Amino acid sequence: NLMPCVFPILSLKALSLARSGGDARGAKIEALAYTAGAVITALLLGGVLLALRAVGEQVGWAFQLQHPVSVLILLILALAITLNLLGTYELPSFGKGQALAEKNGAAGGFWTGALAAFVATPCSGPLLGAALGATLVLPAWAALPIFGGLGLGLALPFLAVGFIPALRNRLPKPGPWMATFRKWMALPMGLTALALGWLLWRQTGGEGWPYLVGAIPMVLFIVVQIGAQQRGEGDRRLFIVAFGLLLALNMVQFIRTFDDYKATAAIASANGDAFSPDALAKARATGKPVFVYFTADWCLSCKANEAGAINREAVQEAFKAEGVVTLVGDWTNGDPVITRTLAEHGRNSVPLYLWYAPGAAKAEILPQILTPGLLTDKVDG
Repeated sequence: NLMPCVFPILSLKALSLARSGGDARGAKIEALAYTAGAVITALLLGGVLLALRAVGEQVGWAFQLQHPVSVLILLILALAITLNLLGTYELPSFGKGQALAEKNGAAGGFWTGALAAFVATPCSGPLLGAALGATLVLPAWAALPIFGGLGLGLALPFLAVGFIPALRNRLPKPGPWMATFRKWMALPMGLTALALGWLLWRQTGGEGWPYLVGAIPMVLFIVVQIGAQQRGEGDRRLFIVAFGLLLALNMVQFIRTFDDYKATAAIASANGDAFSPDALAKARATGKPVFVYFTADWCLSCKANEAGAINREAVQEAFKAEGVVTLVGDWTNGDPVITRTLAEHGRNSVPLYLWYAPGAAKAEILPQILTPGLLTDKVDG
């Protein structure tokens, strides 16, 4: 829950908890539904991962963000949620009526938990690297509970609020302030949409802008028309025809483009060469220290380590002075060679940082949270 990937989803749950106020039964129902959504989604992702590995595919955790189709779907969803929070249209779960509210509250909680688990998994590597790495060697019946535990951990704060009255009583009572609060909660979700747009652009080698230009107007048109229908305005027939045309123009071109999709992402840093087993062997043959790091554009922890440690001027000067060879493995779009290398070191997610001292038989695995001092100390021996 501390990972940035989860923050936008927490904004949705904050609204839900605020709406529930002091309703003990409603809070418990939403908490249990959210937990079910998070746990089931984590189990499904883990099951798909294990199944793909069983048939010989080289895939790792957060594989769902390694293909532009998945990223585009999440982008459209983030845009739709942002516009809902801004009040452009209303979701059924925000409707009136006690029976409907209870029914949709549980459904809304379930799907919010599912979305949280789906979006949060790319951020889980730094804190859960060893646990997720254990799933590579455990049988499926032992590995699946680890994935389920990930979903349960994600849901624990909301379970606590739902079942502990003292925590729930600290929540503010529903009131007019919620309308303003709801609009403010659109900010983190909108930032998520921007980040997904940037990721799609990166994954497609800078050629993803036509899909951004196509997807954004389509979503805007749809939600504006839905809002008009809800207010008793607009022409339903015009909406259906226009929506069909927009969908056809966007999706046909998108599917055709990515039918023979191949990874085209650029190397994540200008301070290193691309990783490959041959490049690593040549670098070690020079007798110089070798630093290898595996990253991805959707890995916020990776980017934080790069900005806060790897790319710092003091670190780069120390590397240059000692002739350290830096290799970068970019896992943004997935790569079987990188996935296999991660597995060899007991990991199935990024980041992974390896330090090869001159003459060392094997690599030293560095912590997943780096500091400039840690890297300069490695250079100094």
